[in-house]
Amino acid sequence: MHVAATRPPEALAVTHHKKLAILVGGGPAPGINSVISAATIRACLEDVEVIGVRDGFEWIMHGDVDHVTPLTIETVSRIHFRGGSHIGISRANPTVDPQHLENVVISLLRLNVSQLISIGGDDTAFSALKVEQRAERRIRVVHVPKTIDNDLDLPAHVDTFGFQTARHYGVEIVKNLMVDARTTSRWYFVIAMGRKAGHLALGIGKAAGATLTLIPEEFAGRPIRLKALVDTLAGAIIKRLSYGRRDGVAMIAEGLVLDLDPGDLAQLEDVERDAHGHVRIAEVNIGEILKAAVQKRLAQFGLKTTLVAKNIGYELRCADPIPLDMEYTRDLGYCAAKYLLAGGNAVVISMQGGHFVPVPFEHMLDPATGRARLRLVDIHSTRYAIARRYMLRLRRDDFDDPHELAKFAATAGLSLQQFREEFEPLVQLEPPPLDISPASVPAGTASPCRGSSTLKSDDSR
Repeated sequence: MHVAATRPPEALAVTHHKKLAILVGGGPAPGINSVISAATIRACLEDVEVIGVRDGFEWIMHGDVDHVTPLTIETVSRIHFRGGSHIGISRANPTVDPQHLENVVISLLRLNVSQLISIGGDDTAFSALKVEQRAERRIRVVHVPKTIDNDLDLPAHVDTFGFQTARHYGVEIVKNLMVDARTTSRWYFVIAMGRKAGHLALGIGKAAGATLTLIPEEFAGRPIRLKALVDTLAGAIIKRLSYGRRDGVAMIAEGLVLDLDPGDLAQLEDVERDAHGHVRIAEVNIGEILKAAVQKRLAQFGLKTTLVAKNIGYELRCADPIPLDMEYTRDLGYCAAKYLLAGGNAVVISMQGGHFVPVPFEHMLDPATGRARLRLVDIHSTRYAIARRYMLRLRRDDFDDPHELAKFAATAGLSLQQFREEFEPLVQLEPPPLDISPASVPAGTASPCRGSSTLKSDDSR
């Protein structure tokens, strides 16, 4: 994302009798309270009154101005240590009904609010944009990006706050599951939150050294056939068995559900959707679906293994932030308040390379949809290529090695040709091997790494 100049601050003078309001939308993420705390302290030190709008847009979009709470230095000075949201949260969407949007603006004006900090993900960012536009400069608005999904359209090196904390605690969970899997000779299918993006699943899986990780991005935007997922998991189990191991942990991004071929998951039509029209992914138990399908697939080869499906995400969203997120969010909260109080407006607050960078609202939008763009995992990056090399899953070079292939085929009770027919289609979308040789990437260049790799595959073995 390219940084461009923001629109000049409005001529509206900063007046101390006007209030600054803070609200939180979307799902929880570690570090929310730190943003609230830092922004409140900064504003109070400049003699600006601060209020917290409880439960996001839930009440003010209906004209209810009673659900607010005063925020002071005394009340917020230690909340940065804790997860959750001091002022609540909701997924209420004021942009669906024009009257709701009008109610938000009128409610804030009734509360004598001239400045608003919204904290949330892509949907809350879009709502903040619409509030700013509807307010017509009567209320200045900035947005602090928050999501454990890490999918807001910021530069690749800039994480959304909460992601690193969620990954930290996710790794701790998976680490324990890996020990349990080894001890009890079973496989875990761990479903990680993330909506359409696979950042959290991949971040946990790579850091923990999970056996393999499946993310929607690896299917190149195509409708995902359930059979492809089932065969990838079954193939990994067979490969692992051929090495004498009956255990494993597969990280699976929940967003795979959203790209499943409708014909493979027709019941998706009956799944509840949220106020923004998104499928409530938690209502589709993809872990149990895959568990049953993989067990059935393995049974075709006379193989039986214990599979356990486990969802993680809710355990991560309200965790106490790790120091990295505490510091990061204090920076974001400080800059949000300082920028607003200096007359700033209509930007997403970001820290890039240790510097404050305001990103105009309009630069976060996809011109084709008018909605906030999402940042997906770059499957062509070195980072992802290394992750793939450490996964234990069927690979293209497995089918070029007759000795390896013979082991896998024997484990499945198949001939070499039969095994090829069953599983070789899986490697069609496999990214090219990684080349990090001096010849391919001269020192001091930033060229992408491509070509053959000297890394041995399946280093998690």
